[in-house]
Amino acid sequence: MSVQVYGIPNCGTCKKALTWLQNNQIDYEFINTKETPPTREEIENWVKSLGSAVMRNTSGQSYRALGEQKKTWTEQQWIDAFTLDAMLLKRPLFVKDGTAVLTGFKNETLVREKLNLN
Repeated sequence: MSVQVYGIPNCGTCKKALTWLQNNQIDYEFINTKETPPTREEIENWVKSLGSAVMRNTSGQSYRALGEQKKTWTEQQWIDAFTLDAMLLKRPLFVKDGTAVLTGFKNETLVREKLNLN
């Protein structure tokens, strides 16, 4: 099983997720999206798996700075935006075996389910 966690090191939610993964002895690779932004191809695949709505970091400054036009954007426009600014991506973003399976970290049961850890 290959698990990648995309996020930024100083994000509180990412820290919680990484601590939980470590405490549960789950191997993962952390990818800092500020240092290594995801490629357009990766983002396109993630949007195919999850849809752009759940991938939006709606509490971030980058999202708020987009203005009202963002409400009418297509999936393609969101892919463009995510590609230009990885801070628009909700964190953490979990990828298992190359497929995006979940964003955020609120429900440990859901994380277990999406990563097939039950």
